[in-house]
Amino acid sequence: MQLVEETLSGWGNIPKAPAKVFYLNDTQDFTKVLNGKKILARGLGRSYADQATNANHLVGKMERYNRFLAFDEEKGILTCEAGVSLEEIINALTPRGWFPMITPGTKYITIGGAIANDVHGKAHHADGSFVNCVYDFTILLADGRVMRASRDENPDLFWANFGGLGLLGIILTATIQLRKVETTYFKQKAIAAENLDQMLQSLEDMGEAYNASVAWIDPMAKGKRLGRGVLTVGNHAKLEDLPPAFRKDPLKIGGKPKLTVPFYLPGFVLNPLTVSMLDVVLYWMQKSAKEISHYESFFYPLDIINEWNRGYGKRGFIQYQFVIPMENGKENIRKILTEITSSNCIPFLNVLKKFGKGQGGLLSFPFEGYTFAIDFPVTPQLKPFTQKLDKMVLDMGGRIYLGKDAYLDEATFKAMYPQHKEWLEIKRKYDPNNLFSSDLSRRIGLTPAI
Repeated sequence: MQLVEETLSGWGNIPKAPAKVFYLNDTQDFTKVLNGKKILARGLGRSYADQATNANHLVGKMERYNRFLAFDEEKGILTCEAGVSLEEIINALTPRGWFPMITPGTKYITIGGAIANDVHGKAHHADGSFVNCVYDFTILLADGRVMRASRDENPDLFWANFGGLGLLGIILTATIQLRKVETTYFKQKAIAAENLDQMLQSLEDMGEAYNASVAWIDPMAKGKRLGRGVLTVGNHAKLEDLPPAFRKDPLKIGGKPKLTVPFYLPGFVLNPLTVSMLDVVLYWMQKSAKEISHYESFFYPLDIINEWNRGYGKRGFIQYQFVIPMENGKENIRKILTEITSSNCIPFLNVLKKFGKGQGGLLSFPFEGYTFAIDFPVTPQLKPFTQKLDKMVLDMGGRIYLGKDAYLDEATFKAMYPQHKEWLEIKRKYDPNNLFSSDLSRRIGLTPAI
């Protein structure tokens, strides 16, 4: 096993952290280094900031630990290694009529990463977060044991790993449920909203009629147009829903992206004028969406461009995502949107969704309410501004998504996630010496600072 010095970062190209990196090809690769060294598993690096960096310590890359171990063709139950990606599952099993049950906005994530962040997608109100499709997993612990965890077997370990950020051990394998589909297309509908009131009303009106829903919000709209955007809702299309041309290959899968951002764009490219122009284009694209959409454009619109994160420049970017309760939700979203649009930070690609009931793991992000995600290019004033937003979100009874967070401090994190106390008890039980750690875990007090 070879250790290589490498500088890693999150998908937002922050932070830059040197580490000793190796690829996991066999379980023994990890047991060879579990001798008191700080270590972290890393999937495909799609967490946005320091979730999968471990400065000056060990990082084990999981992408080669990606074999399918068993598949029940009748029930759609897959057992695989944790380095398997959603893309690999789609490519192999969707032509046979099975699709991931729960997916975020990119297919370039591993199963281990999906568990670590308890990812969610456009259908949380219907399907919940990733924990709802996982039967069990195996995990390598700090003492070298490989343990199985499920709702019935070692349930504390099971629930603590969803949203647990890879800090309790190395997920090795998982057994998950896939969704039976007739086609790889979605029957969708686009609803334009002129302001926040219309947008939230449209979300309510859709009710349970559609499994998936997401709203694009114009981040530059102010005043009476605050909250202007387009709500897109959809369901998996049945064969009878498809036009004749699509019925020839109803389970068509996507190809490799043909477009690539070849280099980091200059920082001045994203400015109020260019963002406003792009927002006009995005508004009409969303509003004019066709009735039938392939899963690639419905779930993964940004995946069609390789290295799209370079578009934010060398300074990088963050995606700030929060959830707030339904109670007073309209007024609170208005307050936060007003704060964002009046700031000197440039917001881009705002997305609004509604979470349903149900709780995932101890540190899982979703709860019933409104969730909002906003991309911000990194500037000197961004961190102080997000800290101001953090306080607003906390005062509203909300919290920040740890899988994307870049700047949250320890005190605010612990106030937002009171379950951290129970999680830390489980951490002490299975990893008393804090071998599994990350830059984020030290930043928010889940492991001691070094």
